[in-house]
Amino acid sequence: MIRKLTISCLALICTLSFSFGATADTVSNPQADSVSWPEQQALPSFAETKSLEVADIYDAPGDIKLLLATLQGIVNRAEPRIYLLENKEEGKFTWLNDLNVPYKVRDNYWDIVKSFKNEIKGIIVYDPKIPDSINVATTLAGLKDAVVASPVLAPKLTAAPYNLKVLEDLQGKFKDRMDAYTWQYDNLWKQTTHRMLIGLSPDTSVRIPSGLPASFKVVAEEKTQERDANNRKVYDIDLTSSLGKESVYLRFEDSFPQDGWGSAVHEVIVKADGQTIAQFVPGTPEEETYLYDRQSSQLSTGSGGHRFADNGRYFVYKFTPPAGTKQLTVSVDMWNQFKVYAGNEQPPSSEQREPYGYLRDYAVANKAMVFWLEANVPEQKALFEKILSDVNPGTPYLGWFSNDVEGEFSGVEMASSHGVYVLAADWFSNLTVFSGTKVKSSAPKAVKPPKLENKIYVTYTFSEGDNFQYNQHRMRILWDDPNRGKVPINWTSSPLLYDGAPAILDYFRNTATENDLLIAGPSGAGYFNPNAWPENSFSDFLKHSYSYLKKTGMTVPYVLNRIDGENVALSESKAAAYQKEYNAPGLFLSWENRYGVEILNGELPVSTIQGISTAQDGKNILAEAKAKWDGKSPLFVSLGLLAWSMTPSDVVAMTESLGPEYQAVRADHYFSLIREANGLPSKP
Repeated sequence: MIRKLTISCLALICTLSFSFGATADTVSNPQADSVSWPEQQALPSFAETKSLEVADIYDAPGDIKLLLATLQGIVNRAEPRIYLLENKEEGKFTWLNDLNVPYKVRDNYWDIVKSFKNEIKGIIVYDPKIPDSINVATTLAGLKDAVVASPVLAPKLTAAPYNLKVLEDLQGKFKDRMDAYTWQYDNLWKQTTHRMLIGLSPDTSVRIPSGLPASFKVVAEEKTQERDANNRKVYDIDLTSSLGKESVYLRFEDSFPQDGWGSAVHEVIVKADGQTIAQFVPGTPEEETYLYDRQSSQLSTGSGGHRFADNGRYFVYKFTPPAGTKQLTVSVDMWNQFKVYAGNEQPPSSEQREPYGYLRDYAVANKAMVFWLEANVPEQKALFEKILSDVNPGTPYLGWFSNDVEGEFSGVEMASSHGVYVLAADWFSNLTVFSGTKVKSSAPKAVKPPKLENKIYVTYTFSEGDNFQYNQHRMRILWDDPNRGKVPINWTSSPLLYDGAPAILDYFRNTATENDLLIAGPSGAGYFNPNAWPENSFSDFLKHSYSYLKKTGMTVPYVLNRIDGENVALSESKAAAYQKEYNAPGLFLSWENRYGVEILNGELPVSTIQGISTAQDGKNILAEAKAKWDGKSPLFVSLGLLAWSMTPSDVVAMTESLGPEYQAVRADHYFSLIREANGLPSKP
């Protein structure tokens, strides 16, 4: 149940400071004195980063990553001094060098443990049989100034030269996930900060093997980028050529990796010499019998259930036909961008799951409660909502959700319904270090828009900006594309970098060209679904979070608005709140399959963004727009660029293919021109 506010003078004061303020029943300052977190500030600020001890743990075992990350949280709470090399996507040392502070890389990460052992009070031992005990251990580590250790590491840490005490041993304490998180809620929740929530998978790190055995051949493949299930049917595949050994393996993957869509399987029926030997729907106990390797594939249990693979994920089934089988066939109800391999040699399994360190430093340093509950499982959802009901509107949920796409849709909507916004940060590295940097740049100066003409005005917007880890990793790669700056591009980003990672915000602002515009990623200061947010707190949340849009110059919001997993139009009241509280010149509203411009409430331009994953997608949409255009008045088209599959070079190539009737513009100019074309007053 959403906490209701009593209408009184005192309650009005609480309401005015609710967005980024502490709850009445939480510890007033759960952090060390060096962590500053004023009530009107969204995220805490750490002490200034002056010098760093660096540990390379990229290839370290999972329990080492967990140990070092929790040590980092305790040490950096007082002053950021430990930096972990956990990721090499944008380059291991890229951001570290940009911090421009002295650092020393230790050859042996155990030397760092030894150097700071006197700053920790002991160890919390987790239970490998109950992975979720890792999250409970992380919470305890923050509360007890401890580090988290596996049973394997515990003897080393309790012996010389570390001589650390075992403060808690969670082995055998919990019977399952719900038992662990129910105990945590009952016993630890009141001791933790209520100003942030942390959602982390206890075992997300997977070592993915490369390559397939020689016997594996492609037996079915969709060669067009299907995204709306219009190719759904039962596909009959002959597997007879894969007979010859004990078992046959069937691997499903995405035929167009990294475009954000992927393949889906609903039902599988396997027959040996005409007799059914396997039949199942994903998500059922029957499927588990044959599921050899799920490789982080997504599972949807709605509308009958299906298993989904995208962005390089895959899953493998194993079937063992009777000896002497002469013909083996499989009938698969599947759709979208599938690619299916079959073979009779055992492929390497990727199911080596282990702990990881990302964001745990931040959870420990801020004494936050860490959990991993599914919004689509009733018992887990009930506890999740209980936690959400205990915090004030405007509280951030950092991390992510299980079950990926479906988990995102249901999780963000559920959080939004309680007035909680999401910051995807489960792969953010060294947040306790970046929170100790300072903003040194100023918001970019306005650039004069072009003169309004009868043209097709196109604006391009990269997706994913709400995602803190995207800002740190993928966005940096895209930003360093040598063709960036040749064409106007809008870059969705998080205004809350102002608190959480000022050095990253500074880098993008200092290196931006006049063709680069940072705008607020979904759906403003944080990721939320506006229509799902309670009416009684929405305007106040926008009012208090607007300062972040203004300070960062990200004054154009890109909005995602879903109900029950479907894109919906903004309600009249939510549109009015954006117009009033964000003083928005216009809004982008994300949609997968259409574009257009509406003027809501007679004064707010809303441009629907149509998403694309390739340059050819964009060319097709723009050609269609030109074919329908009468040329008598300006036309406005906004395209959303899938950040995982497109680059600035793609955008340049697409733009160079257009004729003189098109003009690419930045978002601020785009809305300025729309306002002029519709006789609306200009916005600063």
